[in-house]
Amino acid sequence: MDTEVNPEHPVSGASVPKRPAPRLPGREPELSRLTSLFPLALDGTAASAVLVGEFGMGKTATLHTAAALAADAGFTVAVATGSRLESHLPGGVARQLADALDDPGAPRPPVADLCGPAGESEALDLFFRIIRDATERGPLFLGIDNVHLADAWSMRCLAYIRHRVLDLPVLIILTSLIGHPPHREVALLEMAGCTPATITLNGLGDAGAAEILGLAPGELATACREATGGNPYLLQALRPRLLPGADPHELGSSLIGQVLHTRMAEFPDAPAILHAAAILGEDAGFDLLAQLAGVDELDALQAIDTMVRLHVLNNSNAPTLTYPFVRNSVLRDMPKTTRAVNHARAAKLLSETGAPVERVAAHLLEATSIRIPWGVDVLRLSARNAVFSGRPELASRHLRRALEERLTSGRRVAVLLQLAHAEFQVDPPAAAQRVREAVDTIGNRDTAAFIASAMLLSLCGGQDARLAISAAGQIAARLDAGGPDAVWPLLCMTYLAEAGSRLGPPPEFRDFEEQWAPLTDPAAQRSRSALLALDAVRSGESAPDAVGHFADALSLTAGAAAPDPAGDEPELFEQHYFFTLATAVLADEPTLVDRLCRVLDVEREPWDVHIPHGALPTLARGIALQASGDLQRASVHFESLLRRFDERGGTTTCPVGVLCAAKLVECWVDLGRFEAATSLLDRMDFVASQGLFTHTYLLYARGRLRVATGYTRFGFEDLLSCGRRLAHHGMRFPGFVPWRAHAARAALALGQADDAARLAEEDMNASARWGAARPLGTALTTMGLVREDDEAERALNKSITTLGSSPARLQLATALTELGTLQARHGQSEKAIETLRQAVELSEHCGARPLARRAAEELRSARRTLTPAKDNEHGLTRQENRIAVMAAQGLTNREIATALHLTRRTVELHLSGAYRKLGIPGRAELGGALAKSQRGG
Repeated sequence: MDTEVNPEHPVSGASVPKRPAPRLPGREPELSRLTSLFPLALDGTAASAVLVGEFGMGKTATLHTAAALAADAGFTVAVATGSRLESHLPGGVARQLADALDDPGAPRPPVADLCGPAGESEALDLFFRIIRDATERGPLFLGIDNVHLADAWSMRCLAYIRHRVLDLPVLIILTSLIGHPPHREVALLEMAGCTPATITLNGLGDAGAAEILGLAPGELATACREATGGNPYLLQALRPRLLPGADPHELGSSLIGQVLHTRMAEFPDAPAILHAAAILGEDAGFDLLAQLAGVDELDALQAIDTMVRLHVLNNSNAPTLTYPFVRNSVLRDMPKTTRAVNHARAAKLLSETGAPVERVAAHLLEATSIRIPWGVDVLRLSARNAVFSGRPELASRHLRRALEERLTSGRRVAVLLQLAHAEFQVDPPAAAQRVREAVDTIGNRDTAAFIASAMLLSLCGGQDARLAISAAGQIAARLDAGGPDAVWPLLCMTYLAEAGSRLGPPPEFRDFEEQWAPLTDPAAQRSRSALLALDAVRSGESAPDAVGHFADALSLTAGAAAPDPAGDEPELFEQHYFFTLATAVLADEPTLVDRLCRVLDVEREPWDVHIPHGALPTLARGIALQASGDLQRASVHFESLLRRFDERGGTTTCPVGVLCAAKLVECWVDLGRFEAATSLLDRMDFVASQGLFTHTYLLYARGRLRVATGYTRFGFEDLLSCGRRLAHHGMRFPGFVPWRAHAARAALALGQADDAARLAEEDMNASARWGAARPLGTALTTMGLVREDDEAERALNKSITTLGSSPARLQLATALTELGTLQARHGQSEKAIETLRQAVELSEHCGARPLARRAAEELRSARRTLTPAKDNEHGLTRQENRIAVMAAQGLTNREIATALHLTRRTVELHLSGAYRKLGIPGRAELGGALAKSQRGG
């Protein structure tokens, strides 16, 4: 009987295709291996192959295509199919083959006797004779599809003929589900005749998948192949669901889920493990699978082992379902309530094992309509991390899920404000509506004020800060009726946030002064001290006042008990604007720095997700070490912290991260690590970093680097721009960044002496008004550079005296270097040598290699001036001899001073020394005395 076989819908029984075999996309290599066995069987020697693959890999289609090719090659073809529903019927597969090969004219018992009244040996021999008689008519192709489902008697028949057909023209092709547990009586290889070729069907490649889907090769076809593993059956199921814009990794078919569940039903506990694996997804692990499935661990292990061998689960420590399409299909076959409850159970199990909050939250999202009160905090924390990693849409989903729970008024306000922040990234009007909804929800004043303050702390700058300021302002207006103690801390935080985020001067401070008197609450008193410190810093009027107010704020902070409702009270010193100013002022106050670090060293995570835990005290310590001249230890603090900011993506975006990078660049410039500083600055975004501290510190650091590396003009412009920005922001505190001192040096190098003198004078006035040792000593050093003669020396001596009472060792080393250089120029070589020796030792102790090299060069030069010239007998120093020769040649003192870059006073001192040593009264006798000295008397 001539029958055309449809590879997708094969029929049991005999089939002898006569038409050309259909093409199977991507299966050319496997068909080639099968057809390579044809010549062996055609020549009279039996051959065999076992075709194995997972469910849906196209074993049936490949077998029937091979059968059609065999028929074309002259084989008699008989194909039988094992069936799960017929596996209990004796001889079912053997009878299919025998019926196809039966020759009515042959003198033998009827085919029915294969499992009828004949004895076992007679029946087996009858089956062999049917095969042998068929080979006498020509070569024979025997195909048994799904042999793992064949009945035991048929398997025995196939095993019986195995060694009896070796010299017959027989080709036996078996297909089997990979990893299927073997039959207890007959092994697979015992049914395959002679030594079989084993061919494994793997998933199709991109080209084969695209052909099945009717797509052009490309990203979509690749994604479909990845979602299905290239499984042809799954690809066919995916094809009708592949609508425009659909993500193949999110698609599934409930029909596939039903089929897979049915197939797993024959293995104990496999269906329960299947559902648990689908629920857990990437979180699947042995313990969790067993617990979620409600299966004993030993039984679960056996089920997992079976499913891994069947390629339903991946063979890994996390036995997940093999393909996304399979997982999605199992989930779609699951009733919604069942699925939601199981996701809730999975979330609880993961939470108990300490899994990342993002993984717990992923299951909470799927547990819709299930009340999970404990999950609100998990959803909020996961949303916080999602915003930090640039996924505001996911954060919004988490927070909307949190709002489905029964929340207190305070928690609902907190969630709504957090949701406003997430939505602000993608939909500002919706965020504004969330803020208004939060304000309308306020029930507890203290809670609302706390939450608004926390929001201000959690947002870095730019648009985010403006959202926080707007929300805080609305809440403050709502709380105003509660009196100054209720609203003051929030107003203070709002003021600080606005001052730090705006591009112009901060709001007028006197707007807050009227509310000082009635304040009695410790938090309000603390914020009052903070604002007083801030006002003193901005005005630049009094360092003692600023330090005193900061100390008060620290004392009140350290002694205050944190109020509940939401945990620790947000600290003023954690606010970016306030932290930066505080560290700049307190760097020279070791006791207060220790207190500041204790205040900042809290156990909870920082409010700002970009800031690593413990970052603020580490940065404060680094700034204090840098201020004391311990550059090497400071750089270690900054570098270790910068790596953590890099991990969080906050180096170029978070103000504290930018501050850390700028301080490290400054430190590296002093250490002489110019290449590292350049590389770090190349990473920074000077366009996006437009906040008060971010851009100002970056400009200052870049200006210093450019001046140090020879790009003086560009560095000078950076430093001037830094100063203009500070003036625009109303910041008069001279110690914020000492830009004028470095700009004056750059101006001198550029030959702009007037600009240098003006900058030095401005710096001197600002530093004298402020009154702290470091900026005052630095300004005096700058004055020593722009003044001449005695005024310069007096300024440098005063600078050294001033800096000697402060921890500013690097600035002291700089002043010593400048004074020693000046002393050497003035001919005070003995003084210069001692001063420069101190400068070398101190700069080396600081690790400031460029400064140490310069001081060492000046020291060597000073020592050379004390060494008598070798070619004169009167002991003139080299500098005295050089000046005397120039004077003997007729140059005036002014001309000599200009040529040697000395002052006229210095030239006069050297000439007086030369006259004395030569024993002459003056310049008229100089030529003759020098000539006599050179002739040796």
